[in-house]
Amino acid sequence: MLCVLTRSASRTCLVKPCLLLSPVSVVQICDRSLVHQESLPKLPVPPLKQTCARYLTALEPLISPEEMEHTRKLVQEFQLPGGVGDRLQKSLERKARKTENWVSDWWMQSAYLDSRMPVAMYTSPGVVLPRMHFQDRQGQMSKTLPVEYLGGKPLCMDQYYQVLSSCRIPGPKRDTVLNYAIGKTSPTHITVVHNFQYFILDVYNSDGSPLTVDQIYVQLEKIWNSSLQTNKEPVGILTSNHRNTWGKAYNNLIKDKTNKESVRAIQKSIFIVCLDAPKPRVSDEMYHNKVAAQMLHGGGSRWNSGNRWKKTEMVRTPMIPLPMPLKLRFNITPEIKKDIEKAKQNMNIMVHELDVRVLNFTHYGRKFPRSHKLSPDAFIQIALQLAYYRMYQTCCPTSESASLRMFKLGRTEAIRSTTTESLQFTRAMYEPSKPNSEKAMLLEMAIKVHREHTHMAIHGQAIDRHLLGLKMVAIEDLTSLPEIFMDTSFAVASHFNLFTSQVGSKTDCVMCFGPMVPDGYGVCYNPMDDHINFAVTAFNSCEETNATKLSMFLEDALLDMKTLMEQVSKASV
Repeated sequence: MLCVLTRSASRTCLVKPCLLLSPVSVVQICDRSLVHQESLPKLPVPPLKQTCARYLTALEPLISPEEMEHTRKLVQEFQLPGGVGDRLQKSLERKARKTENWVSDWWMQSAYLDSRMPVAMYTSPGVVLPRMHFQDRQGQMSKTLPVEYLGGKPLCMDQYYQVLSSCRIPGPKRDTVLNYAIGKTSPTHITVVHNFQYFILDVYNSDGSPLTVDQIYVQLEKIWNSSLQTNKEPVGILTSNHRNTWGKAYNNLIKDKTNKESVRAIQKSIFIVCLDAPKPRVSDEMYHNKVAAQMLHGGGSRWNSGNRWKKTEMVRTPMIPLPMPLKLRFNITPEIKKDIEKAKQNMNIMVHELDVRVLNFTHYGRKFPRSHKLSPDAFIQIALQLAYYRMYQTCCPTSESASLRMFKLGRTEAIRSTTTESLQFTRAMYEPSKPNSEKAMLLEMAIKVHREHTHMAIHGQAIDRHLLGLKMVAIEDLTSLPEIFMDTSFAVASHFNLFTSQVGSKTDCVMCFGPMVPDGYGVCYNPMDDHINFAVTAFNSCEETNATKLSMFLEDALLDMKTLMEQVSKASV
């Protein structure tokens, strides 16, 4: 039974995902997941004129009238019948007819494999689960987490196949992904790491039956007890480097036969379990901030950045004896030692660089906007717009992640939360003379537009993936990019100062990730019935951003919007 995905595209050694999975055949997971897979529709290609019109609408609150006029002319020329946009659109439609998903490969390439930034913080999110009080390591490894399911409509399950037994290999210009589950023989082991030491734990018996939870627990105890010393080189910290730097270190590492065999064993494992060293105690006020940072980067080279930073929790019952898990060996040459020292320095810089603030907003949750027949997600997104406007007296490009999993091989699309309507509302909140009824009307209109954008996004009719597809076709088919993609307005629209995502959960947890741009914020939130968990991140090196300050403005915005709706409701009675 699949318990919980704790890391996505982890930055760990060989970038294996860290996953908590109770013993079950991977084949069984795939069989259950394939039930609706073939009946899923293909991702549509939106009409060119529709995307062009919505692109201009998205730009309206972000650029000056002069810039808008220039961009409008470029867009009009781009979409002329027989013009460059028309030709790219037809090429895209041909690809959509011939492939299962016309954007999935391009998205993987542009969003992940082409990115040379460190995976930690820039790509991989972390999840902060409800606080648990462990007295010792036995307690640490004897809890279970509830299973969460995506209910309702059948959704694409392809990403589950990509997570298990997969790894991301660094390259000089682009990374590659290997999936060892595809083949005649699927892997039967996981990797466990404790105190920078790596162990291969077979989770299947020779007859193909999975180990029991009790057996896995005992094996983890053996690993823990045999790796109490921390005087080992943190080889895993190499993976936290800039991808080009990690690629060079990777090639140095696998020159040695023993190292290469250990690396391959990690690559082929189903997933990685991280047994972290305890961090120093902090105040209750700072607890969630520190834990969120721990999930993102491990706390630095002195702590768990060279380890793996997820625990595994199992239930203990009687068991049969099993052999000691195999400990992997690494020969640390002076060249590899030098790479590790550089990686330690770079990771410590990144740890100091990222500011993480968790806001547990306890004044109300999703039930309040619902009581006013308003979308909780849209309500929160407009609150983010108000908070940012109050902090900077302007709006900014904002992206909210939407799922495309109702389509075969669907990944994500962007909901553009900054709209003309959201800007009108945020400006109205600055005008004391404007009646509350008008402010509430503008709020409701902004929420309505956001819901429309959400509906378009999840149904494959948003603009960002379509524009990416047109751009990628141009790169492949043309000698030069069309002017629409070279325009400064396109750069402005793609610079998401607010990079946001709702990660709703039945569990009282919160996900966190780093900003998308140097002068931006990463904002993730989990709306519960009576409270909302936020994680806000920013880079300390940017003088213009401040995660703590934005969190305070966000709390005030949510309170003011509640007061506004209550006052208007009271006045209408």
